[in-house]
Amino acid sequence: MLENVTDRVKKGLREWTDRLANDEQKQRLQALARPGNEYGVDPFGFDLDYSLSAVAPLLWLYRNYFRVEAYGIENVPAGRVLLVSNHSGQLPMDGAMIGVSMMLEASPPRAIRSMVEKWVPSLPYVSTFMARVGQIVGTPENCRRLLESEEAILVFPEGARGINKLWPQRYQLQEFGLGFMRLALETNTPIVPVAVVGAEEQAPALMDLKPVAKLLGFPSFPITPTGLPIPLPTKYRIYFGEPLRFSGRPDDEDSELDKKVRTVKASIQSMLHQGLKERRGVFW
Repeated sequence: MLENVTDRVKKGLREWTDRLANDEQKQRLQALARPGNEYGVDPFGFDLDYSLSAVAPLLWLYRNYFRVEAYGIENVPAGRVLLVSNHSGQLPMDGAMIGVSMMLEASPPRAIRSMVEKWVPSLPYVSTFMARVGQIVGTPENCRRLLESEEAILVFPEGARGINKLWPQRYQLQEFGLGFMRLALETNTPIVPVAVVGAEEQAPALMDLKPVAKLLGFPSFPITPTGLPIPLPTKYRIYFGEPLRFSGRPDDEDSELDKKVRTVKASIQSMLHQGLKERRGVFW
């Protein structure tokens, strides 16, 4: 009985996706076909049919709620690529909107893979959902295997430091990890810097109740003007910069890698400044 309910929900969501997408977008979504095993999933559990059903609410958010505008998406090359972005908003809507933009507006359309925090698989139901829509735990080995398969991978080097920033820190990039640069050098992968404007204001955090977060096993427990981090309908603008290629050894000293990472960080910060300067307001 539960399986029948699940199938009906999946069918309803897929029909919703078809209603929201125009003919061109439907063709683009169908072009995302990829090899899977006898169960229709890849080695990491990604299920394209499941994803095309699950994308319905995200497509609605993309078009009607956040009214996303993507700039420079033609800069994303075919084949393996690391999309390196700023991270904010308490909830990872920025990653979801980048993913939808790559499905609907990139040429060719891409189903990106995101690296999630190591505590996510401990969440019931959420871990299965994340795997089915292509998100995996951000270990170097997982990322390396995906890049060898010519995948597009979305990375947030700020991690929880970025998404859980307090309101006074908005649009101030936090410390970047070095791991993505090691992988880029090891696999000869280009890096496309990505800047998201609008996510910072969707759920401004006034304070972080760290004792509560520790009790629940979360990285943070933000308090927003609405109490919970329910996203406001801010206007999203996503900027894709020109690909950056780096040379060197992945086992170089951290100081050498940090110089390269700072180049990526400066590119993202520059696009953020430009985007903030150009926008007319937070909600339009």
